[in-house]
Amino acid sequence: MKRRLYTQLISWRDSNTRKPLLLKGARQVGKSYLLEIFGKNEFEHTHIFNFEQNPNLSKIFQMDLVPERILGELSLAAGKSINRENDLVIFDEIQECPKALTSLKYFNEEMKELALCSAGSLLGVKLSKESFPVGKVEFLHLYPMTFQEFLLAVGEDLLMEYFVAAEPKNPLPEIAHDMLWQLMKEYFITGGMPQVVEKYKQLRTTPVEARNSVRKLQQALIESYYKDFAKHAGNNNSMHIVSVFENIPRQLSKNMDGSVKRYRFKDVIQKKKSFVELQGPIDWLVQAGLAFKVKVCNRAELPIEAFCKANTFKLFVLDVGLLGCMLDLPVEAIVNEDYGITKGYFAENFVAQELIAAGVRNLYSWTERNSEIEFLKICGEKIIPFEVKAGTHTQAKSLQQYIQKYSPEEAIIFSKKNIGRKENSIVRNVPLYMAGVT
Repeated sequence: MKRRLYTQLISWRDSNTRKPLLLKGARQVGKSYLLEIFGKNEFEHTHIFNFEQNPNLSKIFQMDLVPERILGELSLAAGKSINRENDLVIFDEIQECPKALTSLKYFNEEMKELALCSAGSLLGVKLSKESFPVGKVEFLHLYPMTFQEFLLAVGEDLLMEYFVAAEPKNPLPEIAHDMLWQLMKEYFITGGMPQVVEKYKQLRTTPVEARNSVRKLQQALIESYYKDFAKHAGNNNSMHIVSVFENIPRQLSKNMDGSVKRYRFKDVIQKKKSFVELQGPIDWLVQAGLAFKVKVCNRAELPIEAFCKANTFKLFVLDVGLLGCMLDLPVEAIVNEDYGITKGYFAENFVAQELIAAGVRNLYSWTERNSEIEFLKICGEKIIPFEVKAGTHTQAKSLQQYIQKYSPEEAIIFSKKNIGRKENSIVRNVPLYMAGVT
């Protein structure tokens, strides 16, 4: 399956100042597969060392961190010589061997000719007790597959041509717009976890079987996350993390006015009802890449952080497909758009993950008096407001109030409407499914 991060891997390979690469991301987002395909396509030989599958590999890093010796012993372990000029070396599940993580510094200093990639879960890398090679490593971050990547994965290449070419002066043909909207609803069911998308692709001609199989896979993924909680946080802490993780979809689904509200701390964990008491589990999930935090500001001015409070934010799940699974929302309800006015939270979660996957590192929301804008995007010295609507009704009172107060150069409404802009208006209508390319 094609991932848009692939082009960045090519740039890394060709760079004259290349450093060892660390590909980060939540578990099961496709890090290992992407690096393996990259190595197969772009190098003479690829050597993969998985520290989770083969714990004995960690012994190679115990004596010292001298690259020459380590590479020699890794060649022995692989049963074949590693050509440092032409081959790719992959340290997979590197969080299982903290000293291998530290060794990246020395590979950068003493063996620059070697193309060395590593992949690790966000959580394991974050919690490493070893010295982290600051400034000696390049980073890339992989998220669940975006809607655009989903289209490519399921073979909708012709639709992709229209998708890419669309702009306000060149809206999509209505047939293409309708087809993309239907596919977006399928994406709401599958989400972007690669193995889920692959299963859906295999069974796509039998929709009922495909959707049922997708849900079983998603449930298995969620169970694997719970095991990770216990592994990295201990039994007691993991119970609190599970409580917070399961509570995020519940809070999202309770928003009856179509807009997600800030996260509430009461009734999440028994006898704990303050931000301070829940901060640990929340930060844990955010660091693991399993939840996205969107800070809520009360003034849309730079520096925007000055108008945010630590205890005021929204939380979203990393993947809209997992969101539906955690809520046990019937897939038929999603296909038929028959889950009431609360479907707005699905749209918001989708937009959040699309924007973050597109490289927006810090998302904000705006609330002032009775007005609210779902997302604010910082572009240099500009702030662009994003209003999110789940249907075709795009009257946005809050957006008009925002425009009157802050006079932005541009404003965007994501909705079911085709792409376009009214003459002499700063407001641009963008189909919800195009959130990641806006």
